Amino acid sequence: MTTTDSRLSEIGAFIQTNLKKFSSNLAPTKAQTYDDWRKHFIYQRLSLGFTLALISYFTFTLSQINNFFFHPDHFQPSWLATQVVAELGLIIGLVLLRTPLGMKYPGLMFLLFSWVVTITPQIRGNLNGIASASIIEWPLMFFSQATLIPVYWPLHFISQLGVLIYYHGSQILFNLKLVLPAHWMTAEFLSLYLFWICLICNLSVYLYDRLARSEFKSRQALEKAYDQVKEEQERSESLLLNILPHSIAQRLKLQPSTIADSFTDAGVLFGDIVGFTELSGQFNPAELVNLLNQIFSEFDHLAELHGLEKIKTIGDSYMVVSGLPIPHDDYAEAIADMALDMQRTLKEFNVKTQQNFHIRIGIATGPVVAGVIGIKKFIYDLWGDTVNLASRMESHGLTDEIQVTETTYLALKEQYQFEKRGTILVKGKGEMTTYLLKGKKTLAVSTNIP
Repeated sequence: MTTTDSRLSEIGAFIQTNLKKFSSNLAPTKAQTYDDWRKHFIYQRLSLGFTLALISYFTFTLSQINNFFFHPDHFQPSWLATQVVAELGLIIGLVLLRTPLGMKYPGLMFLLFSWVVTITPQIRGNLNGIASASIIEWPLMFFSQATLIPVYWPLHFISQLGVLIYYHGSQILFNLKLVLPAHWMTAEFLSLYLFWICLICNLSVYLYDRLARSEFKSRQALEKAYDQVKEEQERSESLLLNILPHSIAQRLKLQPSTIADSFTDAGVLFGDIVGFTELSGQFNPAELVNLLNQIFSEFDHLAELHGLEKIKTIGDSYMVVSGLPIPHDDYAEAIADMALDMQRTLKEFNVKTQQNFHIRIGIATGPVVAGVIGIKKFIYDLWGDTVNLASRMESHGLTDEIQVTETTYLALKEQYQFEKRGTILVKGKGEMTTYLLKGKKTLAVSTNIP
C-alpha cells in the first residue's frame, strides 16, 4: 500500500468513527423526552453547521486572495473584509458552542449562526449607505438551516424575522437608499420571493418535526414494551431457576424432553418437623405456615451456602441433595454439614421466636437417578434406593437426632463424630445398623466407634 493510500485509509476511518459517534449522540432513545432530544439534536447539528459554514467561507476567502494576486480587477476588498468578519463570528460561535452556555442554550447559538451569515453582508452594504436584500446568502442560509436542523420551526421563523427586521429597520433608522438585488426585480416580487422561501423552509421543518416527534414516541413505546417483555422474561427465568437447577433449566429450554441422569455418588437428606400435626392446633393456619416458611427459608440459605440442591418440601418435610446436578467429591461432607447446621439453625430460631420446634433428620449416600419427567408442572426429582433409605432414616429416626446409614458413616467417620444406635428394623429393608451424627471432629477429639 502506498503512503497516499494509507493516508486516505486513515482519513476514511477517522470520518467513519466520527460519523458513528455523531449518529449515536443523536439516538432518540438517549433522551427521556422529545424536547430533550430536540435540544440535543440542535446542539449537535449546530456544531456541524458552524464547521461547514466556516469551511465554505474559507473557500470564498481563498478565491478573493487568488483574485488579489492574479485577477486584481475582480478583487473586492469589502467582500474580503466581510468574509473575514463572518469567519471570526463563526469561530467565536464554535468556541461558545462548547461552553456551558452554548450547551444550555443551543437556540441562541442557532440565531448567532444564522445572523452571522445573513446580517454581516447587510452591514457591509449599510456602511456604503445602501440597503439591499440578499437573494443569495438569505435563501442559502434558510434552506441550509432547514436541511441541517429540521426541528422547532419557531426558531427558524425568529431567525428569518430577525434578518427582515434588521433589513427594514436599518433602512428606516439610517435613511439608507433601497437597492433591489437585480434591475428587473420589483419590491413586490422580492417580498413574494422571500415570503415563499421562508414559508417552504418553515413548513418543511414543521412537517419533519412532527414526524420526528411521532418516531420518538413510537421508539419510546417500543422500548417500554421491550423492557416489559425483558422484565417478564427475567422474572420467568428467575422463577424457573427457583424450580429447576440452572443446567437442567437450560437443557429444557433448548430441547424440552424427559431428563434422567444417573449419579454414582450423592447424598440425600430428609428433615421433618416433629409433632407438626399436634402444633397445628396451637396456631391458626396462617401463623403456622408463616413459621414454617421462616424455618424452611433458613434451610434454603443453608443449602445455597453448602452448594446443595433443594429438591422439594412436602408439608413439614424438607428434602435436599448433594453431589448433583454437578458432581463433586465432598458430597458426603456437604450433606453432613447441612444436617448439623439445620439443627443449629432450628435451635436459634426457637430462642428468637420463643417456640419449641424439633426436627428429625435422616441421611443416606449412594447412587441416585435425578431428572424431570412429565409435560406439566416440572419438578427436579430423585429416584432410587438411596432416596428410599434416606426417607426411612428420617421416619425411623429420633427427635433432634441425625440418623445415617452405615455407608454414610463409613464415608464420614474420619472427620465426624458418631454414636452407634445399633440395629433397627427398617420397613422394606429389614434389620439395619444405623448411626447418629453428633458433630464434626476436632484435632483433640477421637471416636471410640469401631
